Amino acid sequence: MTPSSFDMLLELVCDDIQCQDTHLRIAVSPEQRLVVTLRFLASGETFSSLHYQFRMGKSTISKFVPETCEAIWRNLQPQYLPEPTTSMWNVAAEGFWRHANIPNCVGALDGKHVRIKKPCKSGSVFFNYKKYFSIILMAICDATYKFMAVDIGAYGQNNDARVFKESNLGKALYAGTFMIPEPKPLPGTDGPALPHIIVADEAFQMSKNLLKPYSGRRLNPQRRIFNYRLTRARRYVECSFGILTNKWRILTTSIQVKPESVDKIIQACVVLHNFLINMEPSGIPTMEEICEFNLPGMEPCPVRSTMSLMHIRDQFSNYLN
Repeated sequence: MTPSSFDMLLELVCDDIQCQDTHLRIAVSPEQRLVVTLRFLASGETFSSLHYQFRMGKSTISKFVPETCEAIWRNLQPQYLPEPTTSMWNVAAEGFWRHANIPNCVGALDGKHVRIKKPCKSGSVFFNYKKYFSIILMAICDATYKFMAVDIGAYGQNNDARVFKESNLGKALYAGTFMIPEPKPLPGTDGPALPHIIVADEAFQMSKNLLKPYSGRRLNPQRRIFNYRLTRARRYVECSFGILTNKWRILTTSIQVKPESVDKIIQACVVLHNFLINMEPSGIPTMEEICEFNLPGMEPCPVRSTMSLMHIRDQFSNYLN
């Protein structure tokens, strides 16, 4: 983060983190609060370590860090992570067509487990299949690695398909109220209008606006090519998670705070991710600079897709081949 970006961020959140001095003590300044919070998010250090670095009480740091994260989310979210509109989806579709050569694609969807300390008396609700305790970050990103919509706070024991289906994102998508643009013909064709799609892996339930790869091992060449082309678009969300965790290293550690404070920390990291991409786009690598990789397949969703949805996927497959 450059000094100019820090100054702009401080200007946005200053009013919400300003405290009044008293005759007993001088309050921690907004600059100090923001510096300590960014240090905590970027390094993943404990409150005890920050206590020695900045010579502040551990209880003081543990109190104002979640408050500052909440202020960052509240002030930056309306501008850098607003509710998606039809025009925003159209811009995202142009980006995927230009960078990944996928037509009518408006986003890439996936979930990420954020490791946390086991909450007291929580049982196994946060214990995931990877054998650690976590909270799930569900996100849709565009071709510039920016998050367009997120859902934060689901229990780690749930799988991605269930979390997405029960989230506001999934309910809006499956109900057709997500402001996704109307269907249109694929570029360069006079065929029927096909819906705009969000690409995801096999764990999710396919719908009119959500496309996933063909499942199975023995696929014919046409379906294998389609799966590869779909992966080229889907890897943008994987790279977005990689950029997010590489910059905000708190997401690579076991976060030692209460679950409600973890949600605020993740919200701050996500909105700061979008903020820095807007402020410092040169710091984000292009897809050509990122190595090719094969994403591991996941077990197919037990819910079967209808024939009409299979027909839509076959039409996309024919076009990409």
